[in-house]
Amino acid sequence: MPNTSDTPEQQPTGDPNYLVGLDLNGRRVVVIGGGTVAQRRLGLLIASGADVHVISREVTPAVEGMATSGQLTLTLRAYVDGDLADAWYAIACTDEPETNAAVVAEADRRRVFCVRADVARLGSAVTPATARYDGLTLGVLASGQHRRSAAVRNALLEALQSGVVTDDSIPVTPGVALVGGGPGDPDLITVRGRRLLARADLVVADRLAPPELLAELGPDVEVIDAAKIPYGRAMAQEAINTALVDGAKAGKFVVRLKGGDPYVFGRGYEELEACVEAGVPVTVVPGVTSPISVPAAAGIPVTHRGVTHEFVVVSGHVAPDHPDSLVDWPALARLRGTLVLMMAVERTEQFATALLDGGRPADTPATVIQEGTLRTQRVLRADLGTVAARVRDEGIRPPAIIVIGPTAGFSAE
Repeated sequence: MPNTSDTPEQQPTGDPNYLVGLDLNGRRVVVIGGGTVAQRRLGLLIASGADVHVISREVTPAVEGMATSGQLTLTLRAYVDGDLADAWYAIACTDEPETNAAVVAEADRRRVFCVRADVARLGSAVTPATARYDGLTLGVLASGQHRRSAAVRNALLEALQSGVVTDDSIPVTPGVALVGGGPGDPDLITVRGRRLLARADLVVADRLAPPELLAELGPDVEVIDAAKIPYGRAMAQEAINTALVDGAKAGKFVVRLKGGDPYVFGRGYEELEACVEAGVPVTVVPGVTSPISVPAAAGIPVTHRGVTHEFVVVSGHVAPDHPDSLVDWPALARLRGTLVLMMAVERTEQFATALLDGGRPADTPATVIQEGTLRTQRVLRADLGTVAARVRDEGIRPPAIIVIGPTAGFSAE
């Protein structure tokens, strides 16, 4: 007769933990300890809807803030036996091993699963490395090797976000997504934007949308070049609107991939209006906007404590004296903060003159960043009195952003 008993040779040699999803919504969860270890775990517990109770002599300011805002109940004292009464789940994360052991012992008596943060194998539960993606919850356990589980979790999440791994079980509803692609570096598109792009049947892309993102698309994805080239060939906005609406009505999921943010000088709202008028579902995905991110890539903060309390973003697609201009240039000249000019390079002299005539000092720092966040980025540093000549002499061309004000003189070099 074969031996069917659980001899040591027949014991599983892998991770002994059984991965399961707990419904903690409205259920009492007790966390003993209020330091940084507890702080890292509280966010997900609160997001799950758990009735969280923290017991600790001291807590971090962040944990105190969670209690003040009503996200959890805080008791400032040492742990005592009985604190786990009526708990469904517990976490022992003090810096005192004997206290953590006592918490686990009480949890065992009460048949409450308990995580022991300092020595994971001594608890009755372990916390997996988790992530959430498009309705999925990912959890990875690696026999207590936290760095390994976190690394695998991150790799899985990145694979899903980039489209390397796809979830084809959920059908894509026909419609349009207006996606901000960020300032140029493909890594600066949002997670949601990249996810929707990976599911597109049709992509209508601007010239300033990161081209590397288009290279990741499958061969069956149709790409329409909107050709929004400054001062050159451009696809009429009406034609873009028609392409979006017709694609969605043909049963496709259409992504309108734009540089920066759809609503920052991007005519995104016009496209939304066209979709709504045609009865096409539309989603807007904000993007990392270039008037903030491009200066940052050049080492320039648009605000800085004690230096400037304001920044203004201005479109330079028309000259200051043009009848279509909606900008109060004399008022801008009187401001002490940061001025960010977009689409302004070919009219730099006119804008600089308007600001100088309005009273801005000629020695006000002015920095021009061409092709910001890309490997071809160029940074030209000057002042308001000389910036126009420098732009002309150095051959600066669009896309470029001009930053004027005290922080424009900052440099991370």
